[in-house]
Amino acid sequence: MDALRQVDDWPAENVAVAVVDQSGPIATHGPEDHVFRFASLTKLYTALAALVALEEGIVDLEDSAGPPGSTLRHLLAHASGLPMEQGPPIASPGQRRIYSNPGFEAAADHVAAGAEMPFAEYARAAVFQPLGLGLELKGSPAGRDWALGGPIADVAALGRELLAPTLVAAETLAEATSVQFPGLVGVLPGFGRQDPNDWGLGFELRDEKAPHWTGARNSSRTFGHFGASGTFLWVDPEAELALACLTDLDFDEWAAEAWPRLADAVLAEARA
Repeated sequence: MDALRQVDDWPAENVAVAVVDQSGPIATHGPEDHVFRFASLTKLYTALAALVALEEGIVDLEDSAGPPGSTLRHLLAHASGLPMEQGPPIASPGQRRIYSNPGFEAAADHVAAGAEMPFAEYARAAVFQPLGLGLELKGSPAGRDWALGGPIADVAALGRELLAPTLVAAETLAEATSVQFPGLVGVLPGFGRQDPNDWGLGFELRDEKAPHWTGARNSSRTFGHFGASGTFLWVDPEAELALACLTDLDFDEWAAEAWPRLADAVLAEARA
């Protein structure tokens, strides 16, 4: 796919990208074996593990978890009131959309307690091994530092799974990618205040957000996540495509400009 060649002009030293449909990667570009740090892209794997736990009856979305009044649903939807980094709550549950690493860690802790095993072990059994991934969670389920990293194939495989789920029911994924606690205002990291700042259960929802890291050609149903290490995965159910991207250059203005341009080029070429 010619559109992927534009990443050669990005300022990152290493970039790997993959376009994925329900059968798997249909186009790739860049080093296949390079191991990249996923950063907050890790949250997509954590969210999927939580959905598996939900279907197994290990947890329930309405379980009390996190700060007083918060549930597992609040934690996964960044609506628990916990701040972005460590500290006491800065809002009541369900009041604001506050992107929270500690909130995601609390969600993983709740799953681990229900499963009676460390979350890293549960994620391996519930997600990594079934999808044939060589990943190992070595730190925060929110993706701090080098908690999780791997090659582009491991992100492409997640994109394929989210287009045509095999680990959870389609209905479960549909709920996870629908708006939780509609109407909440919040800040989308790197892109400023959004009103509303819609999220699913661990999945950031494009909806009508502007500015945004996906493209103008992406449908409003697009969902996914990006990481501070210059990584992203978006899934567009209407286009029936996913785009995975790993780089070794931290997110900054370059990414806010380059990522939407790449998305639009990929979608335009796919529809040609």
